[in-house]
Amino acid sequence: MRYLNQLEPDALIAQFAEHPPIGFSVMEAAGTPAFVAPFDLLTTADAVVRAKVTRAPGYGWWGRWLRWRTTFVGTTVSEYALFPGDAQPASLAKALRDVLGRRTRLMIIKDIPQSSPLFDAATSEWCRQFADACAVQGFVLLEGQALAYVPIDFASEDEYLGRLSSGRRKDIRRKLRKREDVVVEAVRCGDPTFADDAVVDAYYALYENVYAQSEIHFDKLSRAFFAAVLRDGSHGGVAFVYRHEGQMIGWNLCFVVDGKLIDKYVGFAYPQAREQNLYFTSWFHNLAYAREQGLTHYVAGWTDPEIKSYLGAHFTLTRHAIYLRNPVLRMLARRLGKFFESDSQWATHDKA
Repeated sequence: MRYLNQLEPDALIAQFAEHPPIGFSVMEAAGTPAFVAPFDLLTTADAVVRAKVTRAPGYGWWGRWLRWRTTFVGTTVSEYALFPGDAQPASLAKALRDVLGRRTRLMIIKDIPQSSPLFDAATSEWCRQFADACAVQGFVLLEGQALAYVPIDFASEDEYLGRLSSGRRKDIRRKLRKREDVVVEAVRCGDPTFADDAVVDAYYALYENVYAQSEIHFDKLSRAFFAAVLRDGSHGGVAFVYRHEGQMIGWNLCFVVDGKLIDKYVGFAYPQAREQNLYFTSWFHNLAYAREQGLTHYVAGWTDPEIKSYLGAHFTLTRHAIYLRNPVLRMLARRLGKFFESDSQWATHDKA
């Protein structure tokens, strides 16, 4: 049975349990996926707050006290928290607090949807009731991350670009000229080419490039995870491979599930990917693929909301429900929570 809020194929969720991110311990609680991992409390802080804290005298020494072993409800391979389809909101909120609330100093139910356009009204109502039930159980509710998506309600690239400002259209079209020098190949997961360890090594090396240049490091997926996913043909994944002058300079792993194109992982070779404006090329390639396949949405993930907004994405926010074992810290979290909601701006960002 698929979980409530699940956008991804079942096989991807299974691989998270089989090959968790490095340093993570995976478990299940009250029928819900969960994990324990080290967590920097500044991860979701406002950029200004994070800069002030990290520049404070002695941060290199005392900053380690801001990195806690934390229990999370959810996964890092799903866009949303995953809940049993037959669970009652109030009962599940209490069960999660009772089972996991004392395990570590901090517990986070991550990425609870807020009226997501990617689900029906009944699912949105269930999630609203669940968030309310978490508050009753002593959780602190914070605005979560902004999930980028694009409704596929346009007939052509020109129509899509026509919705953006003239300055933005001009800039994007200029950047897209580079795609004439790039060859794109769709390679299905399970293809015999992935049986070669050297191929998996090459994909993983480009993933590590992207991970290394990210501002925030949380979950680093293992080579074993990618090998398992790329070699599994059951989930319908497809890797769009980008080559320039015969060399692989990037790849983008996506899944088609329930009429949506779910964009999951990328790998880039630097500086070639930047020189070829590969982010722009891959964005418009995915939109074209979704349109050609008759899909309803392109789901583009959590990272880089600024550039995704520039490219025309819409955003839907989540909520995190956090539970601190110490009641004094719980009270403090209620006062300081606004400083940890840095993605809220994107929900109402003007894309004109």
